[in-house]
Amino acid sequence: MKNSLMITAACLSFVTIFACNNGQQEAAATTDSTVAQATTADTAQAAPAADTTAQQEANPLDSAAVLETTMSVKSPIKGDGPIMLKFSVANPTDNPVRFCKWHTPFENFMASYLDITDSKGEAVQYRGAMAKRIMPPPADAYIVVSPKGSVEHEIDLRKGYGITAPGKYKVVYQASGMSGLTKVNELTFEVTK
Repeated sequence: MKNSLMITAACLSFVTIFACNNGQQEAAATTDSTVAQATTADTAQAAPAADTTAQQEANPLDSAAVLETTMSVKSPIKGDGPIMLKFSVANPTDNPVRFCKWHTPFENFMASYLDITDSKGEAVQYRGAMAKRIMPPPADAYIVVSPKGSVEHEIDLRKGYGITAPGKYKVVYQASGMSGLTKVNELTFEVTK
């Protein structure tokens, strides 16, 4: 039964990731159409249909892979106090870039998007919610990062994960397929008595 549930959960995760990526592509097509219409209205010249495809492929809004994401925790953490993870997303480009906030700290704990292991390599249990999604993601599921700008959010890891014992912990972001954030550091921190 447990294996069946794990396989079902894995399949649902794959479908969600696939649908989110398709949603980003569909949203890009909509955005590109809007940009093309605005450009046409401003310049009073119609762009050929072939150029629309090129614009869709070069849409800077959907290049989340260029975003640089940094996770940080002030360490060591004493006792059973909060473990505040700062999740910062920076845009080093000259264009606005967006990413899907699903499976990131920007929506707090609505899915297990971090792999947290202790010093023995054992996984820390996720205790947060598991949201069901309507695909593709709606427009409000995306965050736009301004050119040369950044956005950040802090969450208490103890509100989503069972970090109870003193020791060293490693955090790895593992939901880049959903959010599009691929440049993310790994993080270690220590909990003391």
